[in-house]
Amino acid sequence: MTDLWTPQALEAATGGRLIGAARPIGGASIDTRTLQPGDLFFAIRGEARDGHDFVAGALEKGAGAAVVAEARAADLAGRGPVLAVPGQGPDPVLDAMRAIGRAARARTAAQVVAVTGSVGKTGTKEALRHVLAGQGPTHASVASYNNHWGVPLTLARMPAETRYGVFEIGMNHAHEILPLTAQVQPDVALITTVEPVHIEHFPSVAAIADAKGEIFSGLKPGGVAVINRDNPNFARLLAHAQASPAGRVISFGEHESANVRALRIVLRPDLSVVDAVVMGQPVTYRLGTAGRHTAMNSLGVLAVIHALGADLAEAALSLARLSPPAGRGARTALHLPGGEAWLVDESYNANPASARAALATLAGIETGPRGRRIAVLGDMLELGPTSEAQHRGLAEAVEAHGIDLVFTAGTRMGHLFEALPVSRRGIAASASDDLVEPLAKLLRPGDALMVKGSNSMRMGRIVEALKARYADAAAQRDSSRTATP
Repeated sequence: MTDLWTPQALEAATGGRLIGAARPIGGASIDTRTLQPGDLFFAIRGEARDGHDFVAGALEKGAGAAVVAEARAADLAGRGPVLAVPGQGPDPVLDAMRAIGRAARARTAAQVVAVTGSVGKTGTKEALRHVLAGQGPTHASVASYNNHWGVPLTLARMPAETRYGVFEIGMNHAHEILPLTAQVQPDVALITTVEPVHIEHFPSVAAIADAKGEIFSGLKPGGVAVINRDNPNFARLLAHAQASPAGRVISFGEHESANVRALRIVLRPDLSVVDAVVMGQPVTYRLGTAGRHTAMNSLGVLAVIHALGADLAEAALSLARLSPPAGRGARTALHLPGGEAWLVDESYNANPASARAALATLAGIETGPRGRRIAVLGDMLELGPTSEAQHRGLAEAVEAHGIDLVFTAGTRMGHLFEALPVSRRGIAASASDDLVEPLAKLLRPGDALMVKGSNSMRMGRIVEALKARYADAAAQRDSSRTATP
């Protein structure tokens, strides 16, 4: 295996100078907590801390070298190999990381996909990673590394021999996608959907569509734009694609004119079966994750596969082995006295569209004889003046999907709690931690419990607490039974 970067390549990309002998570089990092030996450490400035304060620690952990601002190089002399980069801007190291990312994109012959959307970005990115990994060396964003530092860091980590690259691109405001898609230079760009997410920062959903449509501006000439045909903003997104360097547009959905069209979606508690037509070719496949929203996004995945010229049949088969990313629908059996309950982890962020989708998925889970469907919902943020109405509006979905009990965390979700009939109310708490004990005492065999909320509500704490009590403990008991003296 060749090094990810040579000292000469790093100096050429950044205009910097290497001080000391760099160790072999096999990765890239901005966080000493997760840094691996051989990583190139970028001392970027965070919101609260300056990465230069962690350079010594990074080098002690075995970083191949540290990228530092020229103005700080003298302070770090003797600590280990550093790449001192010039620059007068707010963060020369971040600029250097972008430069290395651009160099990574320029040196590879990989076909690159960029994914954005109000809902389903990460799940769709992970599905693409999954299906493409079976067809060639694939590099993709870690977790949700989709912002001003996540995208260039992901590029900087991309090996030259990559065959397929998959990048997630996010935004909270207009014009945030423009510089990111320019760095990625995708061959194919996909928008999963447009919904009133981050509406606090936009005058309308149409404005959100315009912001998402920016992703097409970075397409390589002749590239492919992939758009959800069922979304009300399809025409607006199509206009952005037609004004971009795209050579063609592929649409997906249930609409009769979609190029990749679902003819039938069969939803089961832990999987889905889709009958589709992909550019005129009939395809039937099983999807290893539940929910209509994931089935719809799988159509977008197959549209991308077609656009790349990859093996469609192999991709469709591999979707059966797909499992949901952490915090986005993963299921865990909770071993209670007398039987099992199911925990559905949807704790990674929330908005009105994804909350409704999660409630619909919960409705499809089969419960035991005395089991109940229990939703645990935390505040949804960045909804602006519509926040109260959007939270109250979830009551309709709760009723429609027959959710038996709803527990809420946060003052905003308290509006939903008030809108529910008393028979469906569990407990309304100010913080997620306050719900752990009540839920632990309430659970009984046959229940299905789903947890969802915006990241800052830390709903994942509920998931981890219940797993530690009822899932991990069971695994430890099983282990002790099988141990030999």
